[in-house]
Amino acid sequence: MRTVLGHFCTGVAVITGHDGDRPVGFACQSVTSVSLDPPYVSFCPAHTSGSWPVIRATGRLCINILSDDQHGVCAQFAVSGGDKFAGIDWSPGGNGAPALHGALATIEADVAFEHSAGDHTIVVADVTCLRASEGRRPLLFYRGGYGGFA
Repeated sequence: MRTVLGHFCTGVAVITGHDGDRPVGFACQSVTSVSLDPPYVSFCPAHTSGSWPVIRATGRLCINILSDDQHGVCAQFAVSGGDKFAGIDWSPGGNGAPALHGALATIEADVAFEHSAGDHTIVVADVTCLRASEGRRPLLFYRGGYGGFA
């Protein structure tokens, strides 16, 4: 399954939140638009995620769509534990969740509902703010590797 679905090129995002004491986040490639009215997006954290329960508890998050020069940021947020924000520049979004500097786009949202799905959770979030940076290109994930547009 991983091999075949690896042929589907996706963008890469970091889902972030802030619990009032510290920022938390995780890398995610399962971000998608769900609905324009109401404005919903979705993503799928693993049941083993240590960051997702913290973000879920706040109810507010930021989806940071990574630029092609942010492979290191992706790698830093793809690991479990530790200070994933060490050396990462960010600012609090309007909802308090970290907006990563240099991201291609940011989507601030509130958790609307969740569905358990195998070893992951499907999260649907209500979009509250959108921002995009012009002149940047996306970080892409394809067949187990990272790249961008040639």
